[in-house]
Amino acid sequence: MKSVLQPIPWKLHLAVLAVAIAFPFVFPSNFMVNFGVLALFYAFIGQSWNIAGGFAGQLSFGHVAFFGVGAYASTIVQLRLGLSPWLGLPASALAGAAVGGVIAALSFRAGLKGSYFALITLAFAEVLRIVANSIGITGGGLGMLIPMKAGAGNFQFADRSGFYFLILALAVLSIALAEWLRRSRFGAHLAAIRENEDAARALGINVFAEKVKVMVLSGAIGGVGGCFFAQYFLYIDPLIVFGVDKSVEMLLVSMIGGAGTVYGPLVGALLLAFVSDVTRVLTQIQGLSLVLYGGLLVVIIAFLPNGLIDLFRRRTNPAKRQD
Repeated sequence: MKSVLQPIPWKLHLAVLAVAIAFPFVFPSNFMVNFGVLALFYAFIGQSWNIAGGFAGQLSFGHVAFFGVGAYASTIVQLRLGLSPWLGLPASALAGAAVGGVIAALSFRAGLKGSYFALITLAFAEVLRIVANSIGITGGGLGMLIPMKAGAGNFQFADRSGFYFLILALAVLSIALAEWLRRSRFGAHLAAIRENEDAARALGINVFAEKVKVMVLSGAIGGVGGCFFAQYFLYIDPLIVFGVDKSVEMLLVSMIGGAGTVYGPLVGALLLAFVSDVTRVLTQIQGLSLVLYGGLLVVIIAFLPNGLIDLFRRRTNPAKRQD
């Protein structure tokens, strides 16, 4: 799970962006645009896990906690407070960041790390699911249905391409953030913590503060992902937005693509979206896509422990094959 430290050429960033912008024009059908939306959505929420789990080594099984509170925060702002649904974006970011900070402060103050931290995040997510299922403001087990009012001002688009370019913008921001982390002093601190916390502490790094900050950042991204999900599907309930499957998807896209890398979540998300669509079209077996994706994860861990990004790196830099 080590970061690829070689500089990424700016031409590669521009090429990826150009392909992404051209995609809905080259493939304008609703099916293909929806594929693009879901791929970028998976990449965005995967980057949330990647920033904490890949760059900082804080492996979590409960990132869905940030996703869920973001979905509910944005929907409550819209339906209960009567405010513009666009205000749900900052509200969801703040809610996800707050939950990330609370979970991190309590867990790291208690000295939890590794598998203990992973399990406690899962426990927090389950507690939040139970709370959302029990109180009136969230609609309880019935969930919350967002009325269909097509129009950009209502965060709803008559054409799926509107959602595509919105999630593309969010994905670009998350990739830019990952690239900044890879180059910044903060990112260097996180890499040191990931490799050896005791050594990082000996170097004068405030390990507790840095880990809390990265969880706040990761939580904010996860919360925004929940906001987008709510507006795209127009319905949320505790089982959907706090379901463990969302945490699994975040983890899988990062691990398969390459945890701790800038483009790992995007590569993994493209594969996840492809497998999901193929299995949905060819069979009606529920959950088969996750089974297949889990099988791919086992194969990649066995032969490419640094993810698919490492395979691309070896092809473009043959000298690395001897590593």
